[in-house]
Amino acid sequence: MRHDRRIPALGGRVAWHAVLAVSCLLMSFPVLWALVTSFKTPGDVFSPSPLPAPITLENYAAVLSDWPVLTLVGNTFVMSAGVAVGQLTVAVLASFALVQLSPRLRPAILAAATVALVIPPQALVIPQFLLATRLGWLNTHLGLIVPQLGASALAVLLLVQHVAAVPRTQVEAARVEGARPREVLWHIVLPSLRPAMSAVGILVFITTWNEYLWPLLIAPRPENATVQIGLTQFQTESGTDYGALMAAATLTSLPIVLVYLLASRRVTDAFLQSGLRT
Repeated sequence: MRHDRRIPALGGRVAWHAVLAVSCLLMSFPVLWALVTSFKTPGDVFSPSPLPAPITLENYAAVLSDWPVLTLVGNTFVMSAGVAVGQLTVAVLASFALVQLSPRLRPAILAAATVALVIPPQALVIPQFLLATRLGWLNTHLGLIVPQLGASALAVLLLVQHVAAVPRTQVEAARVEGARPREVLWHIVLPSLRPAMSAVGILVFITTWNEYLWPLLIAPRPENATVQIGLTQFQTESGTDYGALMAAATLTSLPIVLVYLLASRRVTDAFLQSGLRT
């Protein structure tokens, strides 16, 4: 009987792992296709062969010599780092206020933050663009960063769980000793939030790195362009140079891949500790 019961359980595990394997292959296919295409010659881009034959580095050489890699990556890094730091600061302050300063309003505000998750960022692009142009932020780093500093609802929801996990007795003891709210935040709450802050910062950094619409509108000049805008240079009226495009996409993806690999454990732990799952 025990043996018979183990068979369905084992079959379920095998089926579940098979589904995960197929899903992993489907999600990895675009990345693998881009990587393989970057090593193909222009005449072999659409060949049925899954592997490049012969392997060539001409696409990478063309990208490094003719494409402003350092300028684009530098602009994107400044924008992503600035937005990550700004959003993280706002999210920490908002989370601390929700948990420590206004517990009665917390359910309503958290419900509003949850509703905000379904509002597309594109809905705010026009008013943000008009305000940025009136302030003279067109083609500036301020224009790229400041309008995106509003804390994301996901960041607030994630950090609220960690702030709420801080022992209430420590906070009350600090207040009895005369500690002000900012001192409680700095000396008690922030040390407990470091893993979650790292996770939120990395997620915001990666999301901002992949931003296309806002940099396209606010920084149309080539010297202020970001990586995603620079990739469109490989699409011309005569056609698209897919080999060079995939080589450029591969090179500019390395920074965020490296960042995520170095901190993937913190991202996973932060979601699991908050009761969420990636």
